[in-house]
Amino acid sequence: MSSMRTDSSWSQPRDTSSLIQACTFNIQKISQNSGQIKNLLYQLGTRQETSELQERLQQLQHYTNQLAKETNRHLKELGLLPPPLSPSEQRQHKLQRERLMNDFSAALNNFQVVQRRAAEKEKESVARARAGSRVLGDGGNVNEQLVTFEKDDEWGQSQTQTEEPTITEEDLESIKERETNIRQLEADIMDVNQIFKDLAVMIHDQGDMIDSIEANVESAEVHVDRGAVQLQKAVYYQRKSRKRMCMLAMVMSLVLIILIIIIWQAIK
Repeated sequence: MSSMRTDSSWSQPRDTSSLIQACTFNIQKISQNSGQIKNLLYQLGTRQETSELQERLQQLQHYTNQLAKETNRHLKELGLLPPPLSPSEQRQHKLQRERLMNDFSAALNNFQVVQRRAAEKEKESVARARAGSRVLGDGGNVNEQLVTFEKDDEWGQSQTQTEEPTITEEDLESIKERETNIRQLEADIMDVNQIFKDLAVMIHDQGDMIDSIEANVESAEVHVDRGAVQLQKAVYYQRKSRKRMCMLAMVMSLVLIILIIIIWQAIK
């Protein structure tokens, strides 16, 4: 599919903004693909089922699984980047990452539901194919005779003959291919389970980081309040000191005036 990327062509964003944008795009794409897979699954087992439809379904599932792995890596990288300097920017960054992880968890859950449904559909198709050809799972041994009819022998006696079903290589290859698809789907489901575990760890760590940031913000607010109180005290003492200086200057001025008057009277 032309719109699907391969592992080698995926970009590797490193800065915070690029990682957030990449995660947001991937999460939206995972949700869209899950809806498309669900619609395609409705066509399996009907007249609309074709080899092209099966191929598109497999490619879409694989592509979405790779998107989930890529998003998981980006979220881990986002958590390893150096935090911003200011507490407010740190809190904003952590809240953005928390929102992405919640959205990713919801999209991943929907994807896993359609993954399991796809595996069930493939198993049902294999069961129908085996029943139609009476093929065992070991590679094509006939375990039941399908066609019976009677034929008179040369003596005029009726004899029952059986005819074994014709099992083509194409039938066997189709069953083997579907079994391979089932194993791949089960492996992809295991990958998604592991991503869920990683996501749970990241969400737990994220909560601890947010609590730490809130504590730092509260501590900074306490220090600011204390600084304001100290500043008010300094202003108060400064004003009190100025009043004392003014009173002292007035007293000194009064004493000086008295001395001048005494000296003037003595001279006179």
